[in-house]
Amino acid sequence: MLTKLSLLLNIILIAALGLGAYKFVIQGSTTQTTDGRTAVLLSASERNFVLGEMRNFLETVQAITAAIGENDMATISDISRKIAVDDPAKMPAGLKGKLPLEFKTLGMDTHSLFISLAETAETAKSPQEVSTALSGLMLNCTTCHAGYRLDVEPSGS
Repeated sequence: MLTKLSLLLNIILIAALGLGAYKFVIQGSTTQTTDGRTAVLLSASERNFVLGEMRNFLETVQAITAAIGENDMATISDISRKIAVDDPAKMPAGLKGKLPLEFKTLGMDTHSLFISLAETAETAKSPQEVSTALSGLMLNCTTCHAGYRLDVEPSGS
């Protein structure tokens, strides 16, 4: 009898862990919206943090675009490497668990693509090579913005 109870408790524990892993690693804190995108539900401060990161990406892309026009590959490499460095300590506690897996994957891949862009700038024979690499990186941005939006949690924290 004790063995069956122990087995049942183990099954319940494993199921709970699996559900928790799904919620916090894969699904995140999300809801579907009427505009076809997935809303990621964040506190106001978490939303501001993510939007700040996105603005930083956009400002970097603008600086890269300007440097392409000047054929300044050293600047492109330098600023691409700077934005690619991600300091996990800056991220608010609990934010990573609220972000769905695809969102996190796109974010990590974007950082990797900035490193690739820096490497391309260091070896490019023409500004068009860098422009092509930048265009590929921007696909991550448009994919993310087409699929997600950031909403403040109903509790408004």
